[in-house]
Amino acid sequence: MRVRTRGYWLYLVPSLLLFLVVIVVPFLMNVGASFTRWSGVGTPRWIGLDNYTRLLKDERFWQSFQHNVGLIVAMAIVPTAIGLVLAAALFDYIGKKFGSRTASALRAMYYLPQVLPVAVAGVVWGWMLHPSYGAINQIFGLDLDWLGDPDLALATVMAVMVWFQLGYPVVIFMAGLQRVDPAYYEAAEIDGASWWRRFWHITLPQIRPEVFVVLLTCTIAALKVFGPIFVLTRGGPGNATMVPSYFSYLNFFQKSNVGYGSAIATVLALIIIVVTFLFLRVQERER
Repeated sequence: MRVRTRGYWLYLVPSLLLFLVVIVVPFLMNVGASFTRWSGVGTPRWIGLDNYTRLLKDERFWQSFQHNVGLIVAMAIVPTAIGLVLAAALFDYIGKKFGSRTASALRAMYYLPQVLPVAVAGVVWGWMLHPSYGAINQIFGLDLDWLGDPDLALATVMAVMVWFQLGYPVVIFMAGLQRVDPAYYEAAEIDGASWWRRFWHITLPQIRPEVFVVLLTCTIAALKVFGPIFVLTRGGPGNATMVPSYFSYLNFFQKSNVGYGSAIATVLALIIIVVTFLFLRVQERER
């Protein structure tokens, strides 16, 4: 039995080496750089915990995490809630009344934003939200600078991220619903249960593992979001949409402050690890 197990480990070696080279080594190098003052050229100078001490006093850093909380709502909580209702409606109502092909077509439409490159989607939304010739202002007769007004920019980015993220939970939840025993729904219909009661008492408890997976992966995506911010607002106007990943990028490449940017990235990575651990512990208790 041990010989067979050893044989299986050989197939894991390429993945482990790739993980080591692509993830572990760069992460350790980043942690090492966070204890230095370095412009990216020349020899780094060891400064100990100075970057982390500066980080704790940096208002922009804490403000960026406040914005991240809003993006967690937009990318994890809202899409999960809406995705649950849409998936249940497609599976339990649309699929039965209009056929599985209609449900599959609608599911593909919801998932389409996930297929689009972030840069393409961001540029299109930038056109639509432009204050002079944007389609949103033209259609609704408004005169708003959606991405240029500090009071509107974060809410606008959050709305775009809901649109972008919604298809992912819909697909995951519909896949989870495939394993639910149809007898539960048939018995509930015979007893006169409404669609909402079937959703609340059958659908939601049965796909709880999928809900945990979606919440975890979407929360991680929100914490490390970079592409949409880079394309839509570059963290502006002012610091209205600044997030930790973009703040780290600014220090790395625009300010040539590699040590401080590394400290920001290290803290962000540790927060993601802690959040993942907490999610997994809660899921284990639920089981």
